[in-house]
Amino acid sequence: MTHTEEQQKKDEMYMQRALDEAQAAYREGEIPIGAVIVCKDRIIARAHNLTETLNDVTAHAEMQAITAAANALGGKYLTGCTLYVTVEPCIMCAGAIGWAQISRIVYGAPDDKRGYHDHAPHAFHPKATITAGILKDACRKLIQNFFQEKRAYP
Repeated sequence: MTHTEEQQKKDEMYMQRALDEAQAAYREGEIPIGAVIVCKDRIIARAHNLTETLNDVTAHAEMQAITAAANALGGKYLTGCTLYVTVEPCIMCAGAIGWAQISRIVYGAPDDKRGYHDHAPHAFHPKATITAGILKDACRKLIQNFFQEKRAYP
């Protein structure tokens, strides 16, 4: 197995863990976005959206995961860590990801309305690498189903 194939397998495995978090959010009536942060091949933080539960617009999955990871490592910088998130980070989260100096960002589905890519393409740390589209269809389907149900049953 090549390094690229091995990385792809790892990315899919960790994205599945982020999807598990998104499904927990779905069950709780939260917008189903999940995130995990991995450091040295170990998940150090798991989170999902809590904006409804906490009545806090900043309680996005990424923000919750960054706080948990910083607590786990005992410092505010997450250099050497990888963030896996089911949907492209928004501008707010992209800024926090940049400030935390996360080295690698991996996301599933794009967010054409509020994603960082169109609105804040330079928010991440300059040395950060981005991988998009991991388990994209599963990530997109979960969020689409959530909003279809919301519209059908207000």
